[in-house]
Amino acid sequence: MITLNINNNDVAIDAPPEMPLLYALRDIAQMTGTKFGCGQGLCGACTVHLNGQPIRSCVTPIAAIGNQKVTTIEGLADTTQHHVQIAWREYKVPQCGYCQSGQQMSAAALLAQNNSPSDEQIDQHMQGNICRCGTYKRIKAAIKQAGNAIAQEATIQGAQS
Repeated sequence: MITLNINNNDVAIDAPPEMPLLYALRDIAQMTGTKFGCGQGLCGACTVHLNGQPIRSCVTPIAAIGNQKVTTIEGLADTTQHHVQIAWREYKVPQCGYCQSGQQMSAAALLAQNNSPSDEQIDQHMQGNICRCGTYKRIKAAIKQAGNAIAQEATIQGAQS
């Protein structure tokens, strides 16, 4: 039995330590927002955060997680929707939608470090996330919009402090 901290909740996982985190999330914890894509960590559909950093859950064994915090698409926002999720809707990013949870998790990690990334920074950070529908222009626009919203929120919070 392994206990993982998933979305700020301790979840007991009864599985072999070599089980990929993706399967523990989907099959045991019943958190199906994280998707299986290629199974080799190349497409990004399975992206989750480990202590705020994006990782590919399909190639990360649960034994490697330890006491670190796992955040899935279900736990991206504490109370309401994350700015990335809102921008995704506003820009109608999803076409088939399959890759979108991984895309959003990668985008949120980027914006946590830099809420005003350049086009080149977005391209570099998102290059491991493949969208078979080709909505890359909408993804980039949504990332910029979410970054602006995050910056505005930080300015407002700073002024209120």
